Amino acid sequence: MALTRVSPALFQVSNNITSVTVGGSANTISLTFDSNGVITSATNNAVSVANTAITGNIISSQIASVSGSVITANTVANSAFQTGSVENYMRAQGVGAFSGMRNRIINGAMLINQRGASDTSAGYALDRWYAYTIAGSKMTIQQASASNPAGFPQAMLVTSSTALSVASNTYYYVGQYIEGFNTSDLAFGTASAKTVTLSFWVRSSLTGTFGGSIQNSAENRSYPFTYTIVAADTWEQKFVTIPGDTSGTWVGATNGIGMRVGFGLAHGSDYQATANAWTTGYKFPTGAVNLLATNGATLYLTGVQLEAGSTATPFEYRHYTTELALCQRYYQLFTCSAVEWIYNEANGATNKFWQLYMGVPMRSAPTATYSSGMTGGAVVGFSGTISSLALVSASVNRLATRVTMSTNTGTSNLMYHCDSFDGDTVGLSSEL
Repeated sequence: MALTRVSPALFQVSNNITSVTVGGSANTISLTFDSNGVITSATNNAVSVANTAITGNIISSQIASVSGSVITANTVANSAFQTGSVENYMRAQGVGAFSGMRNRIINGAMLINQRGASDTSAGYALDRWYAYTIAGSKMTIQQASASNPAGFPQAMLVTSSTALSVASNTYYYVGQYIEGFNTSDLAFGTASAKTVTLSFWVRSSLTGTFGGSIQNSAENRSYPFTYTIVAADTWEQKFVTIPGDTSGTWVGATNGIGMRVGFGLAHGSDYQATANAWTTGYKFPTGAVNLLATNGATLYLTGVQLEAGSTATPFEYRHYTTELALCQRYYQLFTCSAVEWIYNEANGATNKFWQLYMGVPMRSAPTATYSSGMTGGAVVGFSGTISSLALVSASVNRLATRVTMSTNTGTSNLMYHCDSFDGDTVGLSSEL
């Protein structure tokens, strides 16, 4: 009888061997042959590996499958992982319950700018980003596309237009109001309030300790926070972890303001408090840099993200169409076509109506701002010209406008087309 190795993985059996065992007692393969040398059975004893024998990394891509009965009494000490690391990794990968809208900030990458203009007073420039000023012409806010961090083609640029002497009762900031539907799960104002993390890219012509604040809708609860800009005119990423507020009144799952996130530009002493602690009132941190005190000073922001958890995850990029639709819940710019239809209810100057439909349902019935080019034009079949337009009624998805002509004209209950609106716009706003 002989067992001859033909190759490292092949043996040749001769002289009617009836059985072969390969391996030691811990891991054996047994083969049984009949009188003609045909294998009649093969067994492989169980292989057991204790958890303590596994060291280093387990690479998920190399795991084919794991059945429930294979791993028993498997435990991993909490000390093996940084607090929140698994949770935040799952969020970053969009896994399970963490998939969807991690970032509570809308337009955090500053891509959407439907209004398309800079702003020098209180109001909106880039979509969802509000600027508050006590007095106008102290700063300019605009979209900026030059020399931004990788992955962020746009940023918001704030430029000081004055060397402002900040009075004790004045304040200036840029920030975002987040709807209650998008913050209610954070459970602020309860014992279950969740920690949140704010991350962002920032660049300034000034250096030092800058400030911001998280606030409730009523502005009577605030968490002033600070961040430090080390090098002038250099992009730096910052991370701020904020414990959930267990006190105060926070708007729940409604379409009102659930939370305010602000970046301070200049704040008088009446609006200052100790940083990194919840306090009453409307407060920003004491001792922060006042950007507006330096004429021409700049502050850039992009990649702004606010999420549940104690550790920042990579910025959540959403499809452009998704981000635009999120913005359009609060502001839409309707662009007229070459043919818009006007209904003539009765033969008179004012009994004409024009309807438009929103592409995205809005937060609430909007206000309307008509571009100046919409007056003075003609309507086919009417005499005279359009003298004014006024909002008559609105819902979250439809707007009715009264069109007043310069003369009494038209036949009752007919539709007339208007080509003079072509390219004109209607701004629809239901901002918080």
